[in-house]
Amino acid sequence: MNILFLGDVMGRAGRQAVTDHLPRLRADWNLDFVVVNGENATSGMGLSGSHAKALLEAGADCVTLGDHAFDQKDMLQFIENEPRVLRPLNFSKAAPGKGARVFSVGGRRVLVVQALGQVFMKRAFDDPFSALETVFRTHPLGGAVEVILVDFHCEATSEKMAMGHWCDGRASLMVGTHTHVPTSDAMILPKGCAYLTDAGMCGDYHSVIGMQRDEPLRRFITGMPKERFSPALGEVTLSGVYVEVGADGRTTRIEMVRQGGHLPSAGP
Repeated sequence: MNILFLGDVMGRAGRQAVTDHLPRLRADWNLDFVVVNGENATSGMGLSGSHAKALLEAGADCVTLGDHAFDQKDMLQFIENEPRVLRPLNFSKAAPGKGARVFSVGGRRVLVVQALGQVFMKRAFDDPFSALETVFRTHPLGGAVEVILVDFHCEATSEKMAMGHWCDGRASLMVGTHTHVPTSDAMILPKGCAYLTDAGMCGDYHSVIGMQRDEPLRRFITGMPKERFSPALGEVTLSGVYVEVGADGRTTRIEMVRQGGHLPSAGP
């Protein structure tokens, strides 16, 4: 099974790049399943229902969120009626929507799960390891499902790496999101779980993690805010990871993905 995961979509430019290029990538790379992290797709903060629809119509089979899951208030209602959009598993128990879903893809069952990290995050969330343990027990790889994809939305690289090793043998892919900076450590762990510390963003890299440069620079230099952050609108690089998963749920190939924009091109 050929699977593409795209990192955090950043603002209008990121959305447009996904809608422009994802249909071509699905065809060129013979993709069976696509997951897109969309939690910054609306003005850099959260995801609206209309923008979620646009990502799904462009070819995403599943859209994951993150710590900004409900910054756009209409997502509170939208996610209840659109099971292809997932919020973090260890979010508040009162939150609408689900943090995991099984998709049927050509006769194979694909489980997508998202969890939030705890280290250096602004809000306290439930333990992600315990939350995932419950899902893994009810949906064992090679039993209830044939493929498991984990999006770990997290700040600390150490916490992501720990999660990757903990998922090895239990998931097909553990990919980090949230920092908007792609790492270069794509690898297959000893028991067959593909791993990447951070998928990066689908955004303009001539920016400060996707935001226009002036206001973040002002705040770093002076410590004083003047304006709201605004997503950068320049040429976008689609960033993420491509994996090929065998019949046993173990990954046989992993490739970093960078398409267009200012970063060197990479892909299968």
